[in-house]
Formats: sequence, structure tokens, C-alpha cells
Amino acid sequence: MHLEALTAISPIDGRYHHKTRELAEYFSEMGFIRYKVRVEVEYFIALCDAGIPALEGIEEAAFEVMRDIYREFTIADAHRVKDIEAVTNHDVKAVEYFLKERFAAISPALDAAKEYLHFGLTSQDINNTAIPMMLRDAMYNVMLPGYREVLKRLEALATEFKDIPMLARTHGQPASPTLLHKEIMVFSARLADQVNELAQQNYPGKFGGATGNFNAHYAAFPQTKWHDFAGIFLAKTLGLRRSRPTTQIDHYDGLSRIFDNLKRINTILVDLSQDMWLYISQDYFKQKVVATEVGSSAMPHKVNPIDFENAEGNLGVSTTLLEFMSRKLPISRLQRDLTDSTVLRNAGTAFAHTWLGLQSVLKGLGKLEVNRNAISADLEANWAVVAEAIQTVLRRENYPNPYEALKALTRGKGKLDEATIMAFIDGLDVSDAIKGELKGFRPETYFGRFDG
Repeated sequence: MHLEALTAISPIDGRYHHKTRELAEYFSEMGFIRYKVRVEVEYFIALCDAGIPALEGIEEAAFEVMRDIYREFTIADAHRVKDIEAVTNHDVKAVEYFLKERFAAISPALDAAKEYLHFGLTSQDINNTAIPMMLRDAMYNVMLPGYREVLKRLEALATEFKDIPMLARTHGQPASPTLLHKEIMVFSARLADQVNELAQQNYPGKFGGATGNFNAHYAAFPQTKWHDFAGIFLAKTLGLRRSRPTTQIDHYDGLSRIFDNLKRINTILVDLSQDMWLYISQDYFKQKVVATEVGSSAMPHKVNPIDFENAEGNLGVSTTLLEFMSRKLPISRLQRDLTDSTVLRNAGTAFAHTWLGLQSVLKGLGKLEVNRNAISADLEANWAVVAEAIQTVLRRENYPNPYEALKALTRGKGKLDEATIMAFIDGLDVSDAIKGELKGFRPETYFGRFDG
């Protein structure tokens, strides 16, 4: 069956392809191959700069020609690598053979030096640098701008909803009133902390030969300081922090830390989505209607909070994958087993579901319209929430058993109205001044102070 959006098994490449295609540059098979080509080319150039005698004849002008191999990498190039891989049954060796073909076509000098491609390396020196570069570039170019757009939207909503008092709910029950914009800012502050941490993460890479000790490199050129070479190469050329010491593979603790950071962000966005869903169900928010959309195949009146539901679902899928990768990747039998390879190929899927969730959150937030009447009515219907203020002032005045008196009035009595509260205050054995103070507490004004 021909592969297209309607025949794809994964919804990432099917139903949602139009929403996730910007990640294909990084996480597609072609994208992964391009990053591996980039590492191999840059490593060869670094060897030329390292003073390897056999490479002294490679002129610096050839460096940019070599870099064009990955900068101008085409789908035809990717197909050629896959054709070679069909013979070798090894993805990184296929990249090496592809580059040897290209070097031979560029110049006799490069053809003569082509055995220095992949010199002394193992495949994980390529994969464990290509993958963190993919993750980093996707993070900086796609994910972080998306998170910052959510923060921007939350801040705009907080400004729009400023100073709107609303009934709080703890354990799902009416509680001391709060401010709508403050509740929005809770999520903004939580998200900002995690996004700032994510923006400061460094991306680790492994580079050290078959078991991490540069055995082959030192066998060929024992006077070269290969560990120093690797640290400089990863930092200055690839933009990675070199993990050391390692086995054949990276220990992945650094990637695990990044995945855990993403999980925390997903959790915050799920919490936000669920709260927005509940506020919509309570009629605190209405949703802007798109005339052509349908909310139910049977009930014409429905305007469902599907964006927040889609966000919750996709963020949950992403978190499941991230949690598994974070837990599994740092574990490898002895110096290396191959389980990390197939697992890491799902990193793009985790990012894609996060990206879908992000877009759904943004879409849902963009539809919100505050229903002040419903919020005010809920406050007016729950006069019992001022009991906290009344009993606290009575404590201040050393009134006997004030908590118990308010408990007897309010607990389990259903919704109390203003008249009931005022009658209770009138019956208290306190001064008129204190009664006046107590009567000043109203649900719509008893919301404390927000210091954000």
C-alpha cells in the first residue's frame, strides 16, 4: 500500500501530519541520516585540522564543499544511503560508504583520503552525537518557541481577566474566593520555571571509540591527545558537552534529565487543561463558536472543550514515552547492548505528541471567553465561604469557640444566603463595631491579596 497520510499507521504521520511536519526536519529517517552525515563530515574536517600527516594535502577550500554534502542533503541522497544500508544491514556504515562515494566524486585528494572517514570510530560515536544535536535543534527551533507562546497567551489572559473574583474549590467543594487572573498566573509561574530550566539544559554526546577509550586512535597516533581532541570537537564544532568516561555508548543520564524536564512541563499543561475543562463545564468560560464546526453528531447545541481534551490525551502519550525512555536508556548491559537504538528512534514521536498537545492548549486558550455573570452568581450562591473570615476575626476578639460556632452554622447545611449569615452575626455577643466589621465580608470581596 502506498504510504500517505490516509495509509500511515502512526497518527503522527497520518491524521496529524499537517500539524507535526515541522519536526520531520529533525526526527524523520532522512533527518537522522543528514545529522549522521554532518557528524562524519565535521569529524573528517577536524582530523584535517588535527595535523594528521595523510590529510595535510586537503586544502581548506575543500571544507565548505564537504559541508555542502549535509547542508544540501536531498531525498535522493537519503535514498542512496538506504540502498547501501540494504546491502550492509548497518545504518552508520552505509553513511560512511555514501560519503566515500561523494568524496571520490569531489576530488582525487579526497578520494585518496577517504579511509579517514569514520577513522577509529564506532557507530555510537555518530549516533550519540547526531541524536542529541537533533533533540537540541528541535528544542530550540520548535519546542521552546511553542512553550513561550503558551506563556505569552497565559499572561495575556491574566491581564484580560484581572481583578475578577471567583469562588475557589478545594476537594471540589466551595472554598475561600480567589482571583481568576491569579489562578491563571499559577500555571504561568509553574510553566516558566520549567521552560527556563529546559532552555538551560546542555546536550551530552559520547565520543570515544569502541569502548570509550580511543583504543584504535591511540594505536594509530599515540602522541595525539585524543580525549582533548574529542572535548574540543564536540563543544566547538557540534555544540555538545562530551560525556566522559563512557562505555561504547553514552550513559544517557543527560538525555534522561531533559526528558524528565519535558515530563514536568507536560504534567503542568495537563493540569492546566483539566482545570480549563472544569471551568468550561461550570460555565465560568464560554468558547468562541466556529460556525462550520460540529460538537456532536446528535446534539446540535454542543460546543465541546475538545482542544483541552486533545491536549490532555497527546501530552499523556508523550509523557508515557518520555518516562519510558528516561527510565530505560541509562540501563545497558555491560559495555553496550542495542536496546537504546530502537528506543531512541521514538524520541521524535514523543516530541510530536508534545507538540500536538501544545498546539491544542494554545487553540483552547484562544477560544476562552469569560462568563462574569456565572462567576458572580456562583459567589452569591455560596455565602458560607465568608465563615472563615468571621471565625478568624472572632478568634482575634477572643470570642469563645468561634470555629465551632461557624461549623454548626455552615457545615453540611447546603448553600447559605446572605440573610442567614447576617442573622447569625446579629446574634453574636460582640460590639456593634465588630458586627459591622463582620458584615463587611462578602464573597465577591473576600479574596485576600495576590502578590504576583
